[in-house]
Amino acid sequence: MQVTTEAVSGVARRLNVSVPTSRVNEQFEARLKRTAKTVKINGFRPGKVPLNVVRREYGASIYQEVVNDIIRDTVFEAIQQEKINAVGMPNIEKVENKDDALVFEATVEVYPEVEVKAFADLEVERKSSEINDADVDVMIENLQKQRASWTETKGMAKKDMQVTFDFEGTVDGEKFEGGTAEDFKLVLGSGRMIPGFEDGIIGMKKGEEKVIDVTFPEDYQAENLAGKAAQFKITVKLVEKQKLPEIDAEFLKIFGLTEEEGLDKLKADVRKNMEREVRNGLRNQVKQAAFDALVAANEIEVPASMVAQEIDRQRQQMIQQFTQQFGAQGAGAFDSSMLPDELFKEQAEKSVKLGVLVSKVLADAKLEVDQSRVDAYIDDMASSYEDPTEVVEYFKNDKQQRAQIEAVVLEDQVVDHILAAAKVSDVAVSYEDLLKEQQARRG
Repeated sequence: MQVTTEAVSGVARRLNVSVPTSRVNEQFEARLKRTAKTVKINGFRPGKVPLNVVRREYGASIYQEVVNDIIRDTVFEAIQQEKINAVGMPNIEKVENKDDALVFEATVEVYPEVEVKAFADLEVERKSSEINDADVDVMIENLQKQRASWTETKGMAKKDMQVTFDFEGTVDGEKFEGGTAEDFKLVLGSGRMIPGFEDGIIGMKKGEEKVIDVTFPEDYQAENLAGKAAQFKITVKLVEKQKLPEIDAEFLKIFGLTEEEGLDKLKADVRKNMEREVRNGLRNQVKQAAFDALVAANEIEVPASMVAQEIDRQRQQMIQQFTQQFGAQGAGAFDSSMLPDELFKEQAEKSVKLGVLVSKVLADAKLEVDQSRVDAYIDDMASSYEDPTEVVEYFKNDKQQRAQIEAVVLEDQVVDHILAAAKVSDVAVSYEDLLKEQQARRG
């Protein structure tokens, strides 16, 4: 077998493979004889069909099978012989039978060979944040609000009050689907409605009617309403203000605390959870910033097959998340056409590029996972559970779960390696702003 290779692009190679005809004929004759032993043809006993009859009846199909099998086998032999680091399956082209050889071309994508640019030119913003007493007080109040009750008020509706009302919407004087409701409950300031809607209700009282003017956003999901001016007739039926529960024995019991432990212990536990959340948020922020800078500074070409695999992974991840949220029946409503490749392509390309670059950084720096950091990561994660020891044992003894944590820690080590040489600017942010950034990143 003879093989020549040429570069089609930075991530593709074309192999020209020539297989001696003698190899093809040898396998063809052997398969022909095997077929003659089992084939059934009228007029002949099984196993006694003459070879020339089998050749006449089945020769063409057997020969094609042999050619297909030889191409399948030799293309991988050629890839190995040429020491090609292939990704994905080769694409076979231009199969020809010549006098002395079976000749074909195969195009195969290869793993990118990259040189990572110096980290000294990378600019990375590293944020820091601290929890203060006011942040803890706000979180305690949020816990109270989650368990709050509502009491009627005769006064005007204000932000954070709950209003029960009927509404009837029109566009150009015509009602539209979904524009009418009765006994609709809304906490003002929650941002559930289109811009201007909640503001129009502020100041209204029970029994009051009012028509408010709003405009649907240009990117509104219902295309027939996007960007349209609308009028809503509002009839307020009830205005309620929030009544927070007292921080008493009953409230403390919800969080596993006794009355003796009291508010101070609740604040200490809340602060501990908030500090863990801040650590994780800051770690994710600087990791994202470092990796974004790494990708931006290293423009590389990646194989389409790797991108396609990542698109499929992200698509399956989205379906899995939808299943967890709405159940298998809800996920069954998904059709592949609802999640086209274009929806994931940009992020998939970025993810593949990042994976290639991180692998190169790991190889160049000869980084190996720091098991002490893995243990510390597990301990920190387990501390939020009722029985940390049980959680630690689970993650330490389950190889798959531990491998996932090792991958996260190894990424953290790559980030530390980058930051050691990059231009890092430290920026302090409030706990509230950090939370908003995290929510925006997830959204």
